[in-house]
Amino acid sequence: MTRDDIYSTIVYSLLLITVCFATPISGGDGDADALLKFKSSLANATVLGGWDSGDPPCSGERGSDSKWKGVMCSNGTVFALRLENMSLSGALDVQALGSMHGLKSVSFMRNGFEGLVPRGLDRLVSLVHLYIAHNQFSGEIDGDLFDGMKNLVKVHLEGNQFSGKIPMSLGKLPKLTELNLEGNMFTGSLPAFKQKNLVTVNVANNQLEGRIPLTLGLMNPTFFLGNKGLCGPPLLPCRYTRPPLLTVFLLAITVLAVLVLITVFCSVCILGRRQRQSQTPNHGHGLGVIYGQTEQHSEKSSQDSKVYRKLANEAVQRDSTTTTLSEGAPSPDEDKRGDQRKLHFVRNDQERFTLQDMLRASAEVLGSGGFGSSYKAALTSGRAVVVKRFRFMSNIGREEFYDHMKKIGRLSHPNLLPLVAFYYRKEEKLLVTNYIPNGSLANLLHANRTPGQMVLDWPIRLKIVRGVTRGLAYLYRVFPDLNLPHGHLKSSNVLLDHDFEPLLTDYALVPVVNREQSQQFMVAYKAPEFTQQDRTSRRSDVWSLGILILEILTGKFPANYLRQGKGADDELAAWVESVARTEWTADVFDKEMKAGKEHEAQMLKLLKIGLRCCDWDIERRIELHEAVDRIEEVERDAGGGQESVRSSYVTASEGDHRSSRAMTEEFSLM
Repeated sequence: MTRDDIYSTIVYSLLLITVCFATPISGGDGDADALLKFKSSLANATVLGGWDSGDPPCSGERGSDSKWKGVMCSNGTVFALRLENMSLSGALDVQALGSMHGLKSVSFMRNGFEGLVPRGLDRLVSLVHLYIAHNQFSGEIDGDLFDGMKNLVKVHLEGNQFSGKIPMSLGKLPKLTELNLEGNMFTGSLPAFKQKNLVTVNVANNQLEGRIPLTLGLMNPTFFLGNKGLCGPPLLPCRYTRPPLLTVFLLAITVLAVLVLITVFCSVCILGRRQRQSQTPNHGHGLGVIYGQTEQHSEKSSQDSKVYRKLANEAVQRDSTTTTLSEGAPSPDEDKRGDQRKLHFVRNDQERFTLQDMLRASAEVLGSGGFGSSYKAALTSGRAVVVKRFRFMSNIGREEFYDHMKKIGRLSHPNLLPLVAFYYRKEEKLLVTNYIPNGSLANLLHANRTPGQMVLDWPIRLKIVRGVTRGLAYLYRVFPDLNLPHGHLKSSNVLLDHDFEPLLTDYALVPVVNREQSQQFMVAYKAPEFTQQDRTSRRSDVWSLGILILEILTGKFPANYLRQGKGADDELAAWVESVARTEWTADVFDKEMKAGKEHEAQMLKLLKIGLRCCDWDIERRIELHEAVDRIEEVERDAGGGQESVRSSYVTASEGDHRSSRAMTEEFSLM
C-alpha cells in the first residue's frame, strides 16, 4: 500500500467517524423540523409556547428538559408529545411525525380535532401509547390501520364519533394491554382478542351487537354497557335465535319419530308388567308402591333443586336477569344428612326462614365473579337477602367449615356486612347476607351515570376510606393468627348503606377457599410479594387497602384485578406515582369528587397514605395500625397545610404551565 493510499484511508476513516458522531445532532435537528412542520398544520397553534424560540426541542445537560410546551425528552430525543386541553382544532395531520423514530407516546386528548382518523397515523410505527380521545373525529377506520404498529400497548379513542366496524387489526396487536373505544358509534361485532396480557377493552356506549368473545368474559361488565346488542359473559346470556324454517321442520320430524319409538317401547313394557302382575298374587302394598312413593318424593326434590345445580351455568342458559329460586333444594341422594339440607343461621338477631322459603323466592342476578354468582332473593315476608354461591371450597371438611362460619357469624362491627346463614354441600357452599340497596363502591365509582344518581364527593369518599380501614383493623384484631384477615379487599366487595357507610363483605374466607383458586382470584395474592416470592403476609391486605384508596381518589379502576394468577402488577399505583412526580398533581384526582381548595391538603395526605400502603417493597410498606392512625388524622388536620400544598403548585404563563419540582421533591421523601 502506497503512502497516498494510507493517507486516503485515514481521511476516509476520520470522515466516517465525524458522520457517526454528528448523527445525534442531526437527529435532534430532525425532531425540530418534524415538530415545526407538524405545527404548521394545526389551527390555533399559538398556544404552543417555546416552539418558535429557536432553541432545540430537547435541551439541558442530559437532554431531558424541553422549553417546547407539551414536548417531553429523554437523552436528547423527543419521546413523547402531550398536547391536551389546548383547544387545538382542524384536521389532525401527523405525517410529519413519522420521521421521529424515538417518539413513543402521543396524546391529543380533549381538543377540537375533527374529520377522519388522523392522516399518517400508521407511519408512527414506534408508538407505544396513542391517546386521541375526546375530540370530534368521525367516520370509519380502515380495518388494517394498526397492522404495522406492533409496539402499541395503550390505545385510547373514546369520546369521538367513529363509526363502522372496530378495526380487526386492533385484535392482532401483540403487546396491547389497554383499549378504550367508549362513547363512539362503532357497529357490528367485537373482533377476536387473543392477547395474553390484555387487561382492559372498554367498548361501552356504542352500537355493537353479538356475543362477547370468551377472552373478554372476565372483564368488568361496565366495559360493555350501552350496547343493546351485546350479550354473553360478563353481560346477560345471549338469547336463543330462531333457526331457519327447514331446520325447524326437520327437527319436528325427528322429535316426532323419537316420541313414537318411546311410546311403543313404554306400551310394550306396560303390557308385559300387567301380564306379570296378573300372574302374581297381591301381597299388600309391596316394594313397588314403596318405590313409587320414593320416586315421587325424589322427583319433587329434584324439581326443587334445579337452581342450585344450575347456578354456575344459569348466566349462559337464561335470557333474563330474573329467575325463580323455587326449583329447590338438593335431593336426598346427594346429601343424606338431614341437616345438610337446611340453612344454618349463625346469628340470633336475624329473622329466620327456611331453605324452601329462599328457593321459592324470585331472584335477580347481581353479578358473576371468579368464585361464582350472586343473587338477590326477595322473600315472601318482604325481606331481601343476597345468596352467594361458592364453587371452590371443596377441599375443606364439613366440621371445619361449620366452625369457621360460626366464627364469622359472631363478628360484629359497623363496617362489616354480617353473615346471616350458610348452606353446606360438598360440591358447593351458599352464604346468605342481607341485601344493601346502594350496591357496591365499584358500581358507584365506575358505572355510567344516570340522571339524579348520587355522586361520591370528597367528604363521602373520605368517610368510605375511614370505614373500610376501621373494618379491616377489626378483622386484624379478631383474627390475630390469620395470615390474610380479609384476603379479597376490593371496591366490589365494599357495599354502601343508606348513609354511605361502607360494609366489607367476602372477608376472612381464605381458610375455606381452595388454595389454587384463592391464589388465582383473590386480590391479596396480586401483591408484589406473592408475584415475586410466592408468599403473603398481613401486609398483603394493607397493599390491597392502598390500591383501594388510590382507586377511590383517582376514580380509575385497577385493571390488574382482572388478571388471574401472577404477573398482575400494580399499574394504578405506578401511574399515580409517576404523575405525582412529574406533572400537575391535581390531574391525579377524580374530577367528580368536586373538592374545593380547602380539601387539597386532605386529598394529598390521603394520596401519600395510599402510596405508602401499596409500596412495592414490603419492608417500606406501612403497618395497618399506622395507616389507621394517619387516616384518622386526615380529617382532624383539615385546616392545616393549605399553604404548603399550594406552594408546590407553581404556575407560570397565566397558569398554563405548572412546575412539578416542588411536588417531585415532596414525593421523593415518601
